Amino acid sequence: MKLKFTKMHGAGNDFVVLDGVRQRIDLSGEQLRWLADRRFGIGADQILVVEHPNAVGADFKYRIFNADGIEVEQCGNGARCVAKFVHAAGLTRKCPITVEGQKGLITLQMQDNGTVAVNMGAPVFEAARAPFDTDGLQSCSVAADALWPLQVNGKNVWISVVSMGNPHAVQTVDGIDHAPVCADGAAIEAHPRFAERINAGFMQIISRTEIRLRVYERGAGETLACGSGACAAAVTAIRRGLTDSPVTVQMRGGALTVAWNGAHVQLSGPAVTVFEGEIAIPLAASSPMNSS
Repeated sequence: MKLKFTKMHGAGNDFVVLDGVRQRIDLSGEQLRWLADRRFGIGADQILVVEHPNAVGADFKYRIFNADGIEVEQCGNGARCVAKFVHAAGLTRKCPITVEGQKGLITLQMQDNGTVAVNMGAPVFEAARAPFDTDGLQSCSVAADALWPLQVNGKNVWISVVSMGNPHAVQTVDGIDHAPVCADGAAIEAHPRFAERINAGFMQIISRTEIRLRVYERGAGETLACGSGACAAAVTAIRRGLTDSPVTVQMRGGALTVAWNGAHVQLSGPAVTVFEGEIAIPLAASSPMNSS
């Protein structure tokens, strides 16, 4: 089976984008993992599939699959790449466009400076919506935010739980460069209190207008950038009274800008096409590293 694809990235968070409007896309979890494999496939943090919409008012639908082949709800960097992709592919001339995701509709706007702005919707702070099991835990209030204690690798860390269409656990750290992102991020992602797993954000406050952030993503590990994670961290910092809106979020792959008016969150940043191609996908696609 041959598929045309486009390799893209948003601040280093990279994607394989597939046109499901003009070609049929029906890939197994094994094939998706093979595509995302950096040694045996194309390599990506996520696979994005653009399709005809189901929802009234939507121009397109997009589906997001993490590198582990599991479909997830939201991806801010991926959404920006979708906006650039559908315009570059000649699928639309509209601007802005409305895209259907697993959690509803989002609006994407191409900017004159080449960046893309995404209306990410309203953040959700109810822990149960993550879902996060708070049974037996007592939260601590910091300004308008609620921090929850979580046992991670033998120590207590305090996290804010926020959903941007997908769940995030955000903690502050003194120095981002030496934060235990891989060890603690993996433990938080798979913590039994998060029934659907979670993205773990490690945030360092730089000033009233700037933070640094690293994110350990569900099903992908640490990525160079995470758009929804940037939104979750920024609104957390604003709720704690540590920053003002808009916030520049410095990540290892580049900078994103997050603005929050108390209702909807806007994410702005780059969307870059790296290359295009066609790949033959084996019917039983399994790399030696994933084989038993």
